[in-house]
Amino acid sequence: MTSIMTNTAAMAALQTLRTINSDMEMTQARVSSGYRVETAADNAAYWSIATTMRSDSEALSTVKDALGLGAAKVDTAYTGMNSSIEVITEIKNKLLAAREPGVDKTKINKEITELKNQLSSIAESASFSGENWLNNETTAAAGTKSIVGGFNRDTNGLVTITTLDVNVTSLTLIGSGDESLGILTKDIDANALDPDAATTTARDYYLIDTGATAGTPSSGTAISLTASTTDQQVTDMVRAVDSMLSQMTDAASNLGAVNKRVSMQEDFVSNLMDTIDKGIGRLVDADMNEESTRLKALQVQQQLSIQALSIANANSQNILSLFR
Repeated sequence: MTSIMTNTAAMAALQTLRTINSDMEMTQARVSSGYRVETAADNAAYWSIATTMRSDSEALSTVKDALGLGAAKVDTAYTGMNSSIEVITEIKNKLLAAREPGVDKTKINKEITELKNQLSSIAESASFSGENWLNNETTAAAGTKSIVGGFNRDTNGLVTITTLDVNVTSLTLIGSGDESLGILTKDIDANALDPDAATTTARDYYLIDTGATAGTPSSGTAISLTASTTDQQVTDMVRAVDSMLSQMTDAASNLGAVNKRVSMQEDFVSNLMDTIDKGIGRLVDADMNEESTRLKALQVQQQLSIQALSIANANSQNILSLFR
């Protein structure tokens, strides 16, 4: 039926055109932004998940930076410890040379003194970002240092921060505040290291004297040579230095293990960030191939709807022409 009061065909064509224009607007927004879910109105569940995971990914980026800082501190301590091991080995060799008959012990002592100064210099210089794990200037043990290593969210949405802990107390070479806290400054009983010891009387030796009076100052004999130094005393010094070397080797091994762990955690965090970003993309990113194809189809539909609306309006004009 054709009515001059209501153009049903034109209304239907107009409604179709409105729907197509609405779909085109949404598709064009996806193409221009690259997102299938850009706001909570698009898909509240996916938008909420994506927003939370983006926040977690940014937190992991901060964790990665913290791991980099921690790795630098560990590397600095390891470099200082490794260099100190080389110097202490040289001191041990000089003491062994002092056992040779006819050797001028005073000249060897001058070399040992310079090597001691080098050890002090290494320990004092092994600092990064204001932290020195080899030189303790306080009267308290250095304790444990923590490196931020992870950001975790459990099934209830609760957040925890994991850390990598380093026992810095065992790394201290020089106790500037308390000599008993440093491997090179504390007393080491050579009698306890003597497999043939006939008594239990302590024969304490230390390598470096910081002059500290707080805490527990070293009360033993400094490792140094004079013309009157006996072979037994040299042997005791060698045993004491070898004990220091053993402790420093253990400390360097621990630093190496921590360094490896930090490196592995850095790689894991980087991979985890990439995985999270991919997961977010699957939830909210638009498929550009699909959207561009859809946009092309909608453009064709729009042209056809405009043509249909034009035809519907032309029918009304034909009816009016009958009354002219």
